[in-house]
Amino acid sequence: MLVILGYAMVLTFMVLIMTKRMSPVLALIIVPTVFGLFAGAGLGLGDMVTKAIGTLAPTAALLMFAIMYFGLMIDVGLFDPLVRFILRVTGNDPAKIVLGTALLAGAVSLDGDGSTTFIVVTAAMLPIYLKLGMSPVVMTCVAGLTNGTLNIVPWGGPTARAAAALGIDPTDIFVPLVPSLVVGLLLCFGFAWSMGLRERKRLGLIEFTTAARGGRQPATAGASSGARAGSRMLAAVGGTGGGMFTSPTVALGLRSGKADGRRADGEGVDGPTSSGEPDGAGTMAETMLDPNRPTLRPGRIWVNLGLTVAVMVALVVGLLPLHLVFMIGTAIALLVNFPQLKQQTAQIVAHAPSIVGVVSMVFAAGVLIGVLDGTGMVSAMADWLVAVIPDSMGPYLAGITGLLSMPLTFFMSNDAFYFGILPVLSESAASFGITPAEMARASVVGQPVHMQSPLVPAILLLVSLANVNLGDHHKKVLWRAAVVAVAMLAVAIVVRVIPFG
Repeated sequence: MLVILGYAMVLTFMVLIMTKRMSPVLALIIVPTVFGLFAGAGLGLGDMVTKAIGTLAPTAALLMFAIMYFGLMIDVGLFDPLVRFILRVTGNDPAKIVLGTALLAGAVSLDGDGSTTFIVVTAAMLPIYLKLGMSPVVMTCVAGLTNGTLNIVPWGGPTARAAAALGIDPTDIFVPLVPSLVVGLLLCFGFAWSMGLRERKRLGLIEFTTAARGGRQPATAGASSGARAGSRMLAAVGGTGGGMFTSPTVALGLRSGKADGRRADGEGVDGPTSSGEPDGAGTMAETMLDPNRPTLRPGRIWVNLGLTVAVMVALVVGLLPLHLVFMIGTAIALLVNFPQLKQQTAQIVAHAPSIVGVVSMVFAAGVLIGVLDGTGMVSAMADWLVAVIPDSMGPYLAGITGLLSMPLTFFMSNDAFYFGILPVLSESAASFGITPAEMARASVVGQPVHMQSPLVPAILLLVSLANVNLGDHHKKVLWRAAVVAVAMLAVAIVVRVIPFG
């Protein structure tokens, strides 16, 4: 019964958010509560959820202050030169910009931390996507896919967990998988290029005027795309609402009473207003690159850069807990750039909407985690999967583990999979001559899928920063992540670092 309830709960949750019948926050609360009661949790449901929320509190603090810190840095203009540099390098081609997003995500992902990767990618690329009217969903898809593929580095969480659980060296897992990683990254870049080509077809090549480079005049479409592409671009920019960058001082073309200029999946559409002008026309000055916004602090750019470098170094070195690093960094940033109490309060309020969105989602995920763990659904689901594998499939157990790692690490935490399920599978595989290292390699190839899970705080941070619906992100990224993971597994089998038969 627990197995049926567990899989039914996860399936119900996914259907509700992908069909937009319910917001992710509501689905994370209501669905597990109902299924937990059916599982007999009763009044014990409160203790289960409270325990899970307690483990998520540091993550919520990290996300809250990380959003506020980088929001402040964007407001004061720290990333303006970087955005202009990227625009000069990629030119007016959306395809190159999407490919550049994948390359940037890949480079930053080498630190092994998804949250850091998504913060940097969003800070650097989201202003460009919004300025050009490109779909932020494309950005989250490319960033999430690339980061998930690189999540198998030896210093990353999954490989370290697999090594610890089976008592082997992380390099014994990672080094033989390098060919798989190369193929996986090539697929990521291929997907990025194909999505970029679709954005190019939709928007055309965009010719920047003074506004697109930081001035006041609105951008216009180049000869290759014509007036319709210009209308689409302005409509998409003008209709973008919410997110980390919406504030009284740094608005993205928002005007009361105007319709949203994007479809629910983030794609741009034509949308003239009642005045006959494209939604957002004449508001291009109110963007992250507006050189006249009152929050700019050009005289303190080196101070802000030094502070940001110090924060990133502290994150990598691990001198303090990550949430405390961002708490201290945010406090210093506010004091340096906004010394007056009224200014500080205004900045905190300005970034409150996006903070509430992501933190509420993290705590809501605590309901799902608490029910899965507290009712025993996770253990029952794992035991059932192990039990249904017949003995005749023993020689193929490594390959089966690779396939199972995709849905299992999506539905449960890495800790539950690598410390609870992998040792059982590895012990069973040993009788068929499959080594723990081979099982460990198979267990990490599902990471491109795992990183898209709503139980991963980093992906919640990414979709919140980009103001993207989690269901829209899943529609675009899940099948691509599955393709990458299966390809990585296939390559590993072909080069015989994972046995199959």
